[in-house]
Order: sequence, then C-alpha cells, then structure tokens
Amino acid sequence: MKRHQASFGLCVGFVLILVLGIVPTMMAADPSPIVGNWEGTLDPGAQPKKRIVVHISAAQDGSLSGTIDYPDESASGALITAITYKEPALHFENTSGQVSYDGTMNKENSEIAGTWKQGAAALSLTLKKTP
Repeated sequence: MKRHQASFGLCVGFVLILVLGIVPTMMAADPSPIVGNWEGTLDPGAQPKKRIVVHISAAQDGSLSGTIDYPDESASGALITAITYKEPALHFENTSGQVSYDGTMNKENSEIAGTWKQGAAALSLTLKKTP
C-alpha cells in the first residue's frame, strides 16, 4: 500500500513539474508586432531627404516606449514621450521636437504608412521594419 502511495506521489509531482513548466510558456504573450526597428525617409521637397529610424520596445507589462534616430543629422536617441498601438494604428509623439506620427500597419506587419508632423509641416512617411 505504501509503495502504491509513493508511486502515486511521484506521478503527481511529475505532472505538477510539467504543468508548471509549460503553463507559463503558454501564457507568455506573443511580442507585439510593433516592437522592433522601423526605418523610413522623409521627403520635404525642396530640402534634402531625411532618414528616420524609430526604435520601439515593450516592457513586461506591455507598455511601449521608444526613441527616434536621425542618421543624416548624426542625431540619435530622441525620446518618444507618448506612444500607443492599437492594431493596426500607431501614434507616437516627441514633444521636445514637436513631432508626431500617425500610421497604419499593413497586414504583413512589415510596413506602417502614415503622416509625420513636425511643427506645421505634415509629410507622408512609410516606416519599414528592419531586422
């Protein structure tokens, strides 16, 4: 009888180890498709084109944050002060540079087409996901 209880206890312990190991993996949310690096080029017409690189990351609680780089101006790390993503719409702002962006992600999650506003200027900007 004691041998049977020991075997049963081992089986229960083994099942618990499996369940506790698998369940957290199953419950972990897939990373948001918005997380990553996004590149695009602004074409202001009479002025030179300007490359934009947007870096978006997610905290464990799902909140988003990011920075903006301007490679052609050797400037990087401009803080995104507000960011929201509700599939498929992205909105972010950088209040110090008076910048905002509103875009819509495509179905493949590879491109965001939208409008970049800086001051009074509004320009079309397509951001493409980079590896």
